[in-house]
Amino acid sequence: MIVRFVVVGKVKERGVKDTIDEYVGRIKHYARVEEVELKDEREADLAPRIVKAAFVDRARVVALEVDGKILTSHGLAEVVGKAEGQGDSISFLVGGSYGLPKSVSDAAHLKMSLSAMTLPHRLARLVLAEQVYRAFTILRGEPYSH
Repeated sequence: MIVRFVVVGKVKERGVKDTIDEYVGRIKHYARVEEVELKDEREADLAPRIVKAAFVDRARVVALEVDGKILTSHGLAEVVGKAEGQGDSISFLVGGSYGLPKSVSDAAHLKMSLSAMTLPHRLARLVLAEQVYRAFTILRGEPYSH
Protein backbone atom coordinates (compact mmCIF):
# COMPACT_ATOMS: atom_id res chain seq x y z
CA MET A 1 0.00 0.00 0.00
CA ILE A 2 1.09 3.56 -0.69
CA VAL A 3 0.12 6.43 1.59
CA ARG A 4 0.60 9.69 -0.26
CA PHE A 5 0.53 13.14 1.31
CA VAL A 6 -0.01 15.77 -1.38
CA VAL A 7 0.39 19.13 0.30
CA VAL A 8 0.49 22.72 -0.81
CA GLY A 9 3.38 24.57 0.80
CA LYS A 10 6.26 23.57 3.02
CA VAL A 11 6.62 23.36 6.77
CA LYS A 12 9.44 25.69 7.78
CA GLU A 13 9.38 25.35 11.56
CA ARG A 14 12.04 22.80 12.44
CA GLY A 15 10.31 21.28 15.49
CA VAL A 16 7.00 20.83 13.68
CA LYS A 17 8.76 19.36 10.63
CA ASP A 18 10.73 16.98 12.85
CA THR A 19 7.52 15.72 14.47
CA ILE A 20 5.80 15.26 11.10
CA ASP A 21 8.86 13.34 9.90
CA GLU A 22 8.72 11.15 13.01
CA TYR A 23 5.11 10.11 12.31
CA VAL A 24 5.82 9.61 8.60
CA GLY A 25 8.70 7.34 9.62
CA ARG A 26 6.35 5.36 11.84
CA ILE A 27 3.83 5.00 9.00
CA LYS A 28 6.62 3.49 6.88
CA HIS A 29 6.47 0.40 9.12
CA TYR A 30 3.07 -0.32 7.56
CA ALA A 31 3.10 1.20 4.08
CA ARG A 32 5.20 2.96 1.53
CA VAL A 33 4.93 6.73 2.01
CA GLU A 34 5.22 9.46 -0.57
CA GLU A 35 5.24 13.15 0.30
CA VAL A 36 4.59 15.60 -2.50
CA GLU A 37 4.99 19.29 -1.63
CA LEU A 38 3.61 21.69 -4.20
CA LYS A 39 4.22 25.40 -4.50
CA ASP A 40 1.18 27.52 -3.61
CA GLU A 41 0.09 29.27 -6.79
CA ARG A 42 -2.96 30.31 -8.79
CA GLU A 43 -5.80 27.78 -8.64
CA ALA A 44 -5.74 27.27 -12.42
CA ASP A 45 -2.08 26.23 -12.24
CA LEU A 46 -2.28 24.34 -8.97
CA ALA A 47 -5.32 22.12 -9.65
CA PRO A 48 -3.77 20.05 -12.46
CA ARG A 49 -0.58 19.57 -10.45
CA ILE A 50 -2.56 18.21 -7.50
CA VAL A 51 -4.56 15.91 -9.77
CA LYS A 52 -1.37 14.58 -11.40
CA ALA A 53 0.19 13.88 -7.99
CA ALA A 54 -2.84 12.47 -6.16
CA PHE A 55 -5.16 10.71 -8.57
CA VAL A 56 -2.81 7.83 -9.41
CA ASP A 57 -2.45 4.10 -8.66
CA ARG A 58 -6.19 3.53 -8.10
CA ALA A 59 -5.82 6.00 -5.25
CA ARG A 60 -8.63 6.74 -2.87
CA VAL A 61 -8.36 10.50 -2.52
CA VAL A 62 -9.14 12.22 0.78
CA ALA A 63 -9.32 16.02 0.71
CA LEU A 64 -8.93 17.88 3.98
CA GLU A 65 -11.71 20.47 4.14
CA VAL A 66 -13.02 22.41 7.12
CA ASP A 67 -16.58 21.50 6.07
CA GLY A 68 -15.72 17.84 5.37
CA LYS A 69 -16.93 14.79 7.24
CA ILE A 70 -15.63 14.56 10.79
CA LEU A 71 -14.29 11.08 11.47
CA THR A 72 -13.18 9.48 14.68
CA SER A 73 -9.75 7.85 14.73
CA HIS A 74 -11.53 4.51 14.24
CA GLY A 75 -13.45 5.99 11.31
CA LEU A 76 -10.22 7.04 9.63
CA ALA A 77 -8.83 3.57 10.34
CA GLU A 78 -11.80 2.13 8.44
CA VAL A 79 -11.03 4.37 5.44
CA VAL A 80 -7.35 3.38 5.49
CA GLY A 81 -8.20 -0.29 6.07
CA LYS A 82 -10.63 -0.39 3.17
CA ALA A 83 -8.02 1.05 0.81
CA GLU A 84 -5.40 -1.34 2.13
CA GLY A 85 -7.73 -4.33 1.84
CA GLN A 86 -8.56 -3.51 -1.78
CA GLY A 87 -4.91 -3.00 -2.69
CA ASP A 88 -5.46 0.69 -3.37
CA SER A 89 -3.21 3.56 -2.49
CA ILE A 90 -4.57 6.51 -0.53
CA SER A 91 -3.81 10.16 -1.22
CA PHE A 92 -4.40 12.79 1.43
CA LEU A 93 -4.68 16.37 0.16
CA VAL A 94 -3.79 19.36 2.32
CA GLY A 95 -4.39 22.79 0.82
CA GLY A 96 -2.37 25.94 1.20
CA SER A 97 -3.36 29.28 2.65
CA TYR A 98 -6.49 29.42 0.47
CA GLY A 99 -7.39 25.76 0.78
CA LEU A 100 -7.71 23.29 -2.07
CA PRO A 101 -9.02 24.19 -5.51
CA LYS A 102 -12.75 23.44 -5.56
CA SER A 103 -12.47 21.22 -8.63
CA VAL A 104 -9.91 19.02 -6.87
CA SER A 105 -11.86 18.85 -3.62
CA ASP A 106 -15.07 17.98 -5.48
CA ALA A 107 -13.29 15.12 -7.30
CA ALA A 108 -12.03 13.53 -4.06
CA HIS A 109 -13.62 10.31 -2.82
CA LEU A 110 -13.95 11.80 0.65
CA LYS A 111 -13.85 15.29 2.11
CA MET A 112 -12.63 14.99 5.67
CA SER A 113 -12.33 17.59 8.41
CA LEU A 114 -9.77 17.44 11.20
CA SER A 115 -11.64 20.13 13.12
CA ALA A 116 -14.50 22.58 12.76
CA MET A 117 -11.80 25.23 13.18
CA THR A 118 -9.47 26.24 10.38
CA LEU A 119 -6.01 24.89 11.17
CA PRO A 120 -2.74 26.30 9.91
CA HIS A 121 -1.21 24.16 7.17
CA ARG A 122 1.65 22.92 9.35
CA LEU A 123 -0.66 21.81 12.17
CA ALA A 124 -3.06 20.10 9.77
CA ARG A 125 -0.13 18.13 8.35
CA LEU A 126 1.05 17.16 11.81
CA VAL A 127 -2.38 16.06 13.02
CA LEU A 128 -3.00 14.16 9.79
CA ALA A 129 0.31 12.29 9.96
CA GLU A 130 -0.33 11.32 13.59
CA GLN A 131 -3.86 10.17 12.82
CA VAL A 132 -2.78 8.07 9.84
CA TYR A 133 -0.18 6.42 12.05
CA ARG A 134 -2.85 5.88 14.69
CA ALA A 135 -5.14 4.35 12.03
CA PHE A 136 -2.55 1.68 11.25
CA THR A 137 -2.09 0.87 14.95
CA ILE A 138 -5.87 0.55 15.33
CA LEU A 139 -6.05 -1.77 12.32
CA ARG A 140 -3.37 -3.97 13.85
CA GLY A 141 -4.63 -3.81 17.44
CA GLU A 142 -1.41 -2.23 18.67
CA PRO A 143 -1.29 -0.45 22.03
CA TYR A 144 -0.61 3.09 20.70
CA SER A 145 -4.22 3.36 19.55
CA HIS A 146 -5.71 3.48 23.06
